[in-house]
Amino acid sequence: MNFLFKKMQREQGLLERDCDRLVRNDRVIWASCMVACGDADGAVTGNTRRFGASLDKIKQVIDPRPGEIMFGLNMVVYKGKTIFVGDTSVNEYPTSEELAEIAISSARVVKLFGFVPKVAFVSHSTFGQPLTSRTKHIKKAVEILKNKNVDFEFDGDMQPDVALNVEYKELYPFSKIVGNANILVMPGQHSAAISYKMMKTLGETKVIGPLLIGLGQPIEIAPLRSSTSEIINLASVAAYSADVIDYKKN
Repeated sequence: MNFLFKKMQREQGLLERDCDRLVRNDRVIWASCMVACGDADGAVTGNTRRFGASLDKIKQVIDPRPGEIMFGLNMVVYKGKTIFVGDTSVNEYPTSEELAEIAISSARVVKLFGFVPKVAFVSHSTFGQPLTSRTKHIKKAVEILKNKNVDFEFDGDMQPDVALNVEYKELYPFSKIVGNANILVMPGQHSAAISYKMMKTLGETKVIGPLLIGLGQPIEIAPLRSSTSEIINLASVAAYSADVIDYKKN
């Protein structure tokens, strides 16, 4: 409770009794404090409350990692192929700069899972056809990454079938990402969430997440009505993150 009081008195002007009440009455606040103070290595919450409500509680206790964007990343496994989709849960309409940061952080996470990141910036257009007001910021995100000299392959804008289906390589031979992408950076939270939930519901697809990327501690939020295996998967990710990521590093 002392940890929360020191943080929230300055940020929100809360009194000691206010913080005591928060810790005693809200399990998400309590669990987040345990992780922040080192009494737990990680945590999984959610399941009985909406993702956004849990995230708001967590952010009262734990800040994002310095210099990183916070976003949701889903792992999708179908017929032996694994792809990652983001941002599925945090940023409603990411700017070009935020899309670029999402790509950079996604690539870092995917490497931790043992994959070589190949990022596709997904859109309803492919390489500017058709060019609309909704695609310009995606093309700008690609240009931002080009100027950052990142150590992973990326390309866009492109439709998801172009990103995932090798048959399109013949049409776009200049791109190393066409047909090979394993990270899909979506133009908005709405399209990302709709896509992964359709895949999960309609197909024989295993979906893990959303993984909460960029938070200052290994805490995951289970979606409403998650199964036991889904919660265990998130707990495994939190435990793995606690082991391989130095959260004390600024």
